[in-house]
Amino acid sequence: MARSTPEVNGGSLADIAFLLLIFFLVTTTMDTDTGITRLLPPIPDADQENVEVKVNKRNVLVVLLNRSDKLMVGGAEMDRLDLKDKTIEFFTNPQHREDLPVMEDTEVPFPPGSSSLLPPNGIWRGEVSKGVISLQNDRSTTYGKYLQVQNELVAAVNLLRNDFCKLYFDKDYADLNTANPIEEEIQSGIRKIYKMNISESEPKNIGGRN
Repeated sequence: MARSTPEVNGGSLADIAFLLLIFFLVTTTMDTDTGITRLLPPIPDADQENVEVKVNKRNVLVVLLNRSDKLMVGGAEMDRLDLKDKTIEFFTNPQHREDLPVMEDTEVPFPPGSSSLLPPNGIWRGEVSKGVISLQNDRSTTYGKYLQVQNELVAAVNLLRNDFCKLYFDKDYADLNTANPIEEEIQSGIRKIYKMNISESEPKNIGGRN
């Protein structure tokens, strides 16, 4: 007479698998993209009329990553490590060159008495760039290279903001506490002087590559 094989009780296997799934979901760390947050323009009104806007060419700097991941700035090839200095020069135009953006006389309010270098009313008077950087890329551009270029552009603006903050308020821009109304107003004022004017366009097939 053949001996019967005892059955394995698998009633609890589903519960164990479920607990293991929960364990791995809770303990697993997800990689996060290091991209830069951008505020996209709102959807235009259906009744909105198209208005042609004339843009002064000197106020726009085209930064392009081609299909070979080569960086082109203003039509000339450039090393990525030189992009930060180029961006700072573009947004400050220290020598008032005619091939760099127009600098507009501007008044920006800061909290009265917040800086010894400002008038008692806290009004800063100076020149603010009207420049805009147009960041473009080919559809074949690698994501990593695109992020590197983005980071250089943003780092340039953040450096300008930080230098201004240290000069006038003896503090790093990143250390400003937005929970403090005075420091929040300082941060807001600095952003008006050094704007993050970086426009990102839709990828294109540059050079005819599909």
